[in-house]
Amino acid sequence: MARISLDPPRTLLYRIGEWYSRRTYGAVLDPVRAMAHHRRVTLADIRLELSLARWNKLDPQLKILAVMASSHLIGCSWCTDFGYWEARNEGLPSAKLHAVPSWREHPEVFTEAERDVLEYAEAMSATPPAVTDELAARLLERLGEPAFVELTAMVAVENLRSRMNSAFGLTGQGFADRCTVPSRT
Repeated sequence: MARISLDPPRTLLYRIGEWYSRRTYGAVLDPVRAMAHHRRVTLADIRLELSLARWNKLDPQLKILAVMASSHLIGCSWCTDFGYWEARNEGLPSAKLHAVPSWREHPEVFTEAERDVLEYAEAMSATPPAVTDELAARLLERLGEPAFVELTAMVAVENLRSRMNSAFGLTGQGFADRCTVPSRT
């Protein structure tokens, strides 16, 4: 259960965010509802998310894998739920989505680059961060500096999102149910 009211004041900014969220995602995102209690936080988040959408140096599927690994490690069920929806829209295979939390046990599902990205996302998301020089060097060589910087920033942003949503007590909104991710049996 959310630790903050998800019924914020119906300001013009919130109503615009509500409209955009419904139009884009089919529902008003709970993080939008939570942040709408603070205008400046909401505006900063909007600017950040709009900027992130224009980043294009890192392969989109690698970006999603990094985000998913971070949200799983942190334990943000809202981010994981939404991440499944995003990943399916990006065309990520179901086998990869289901294997992210236990990727080390299923190395055959991922490429070498994907395994390095998953390892990096987990290492960055650990407290304290546990990134090694060797892992960073492998990623720099494999991805190049611009994509490495984008990967690092995306994992940091996902840490912000996941930790904030977890602290708010936000849980899944059923986004994974709206995509074609078959359940594992």
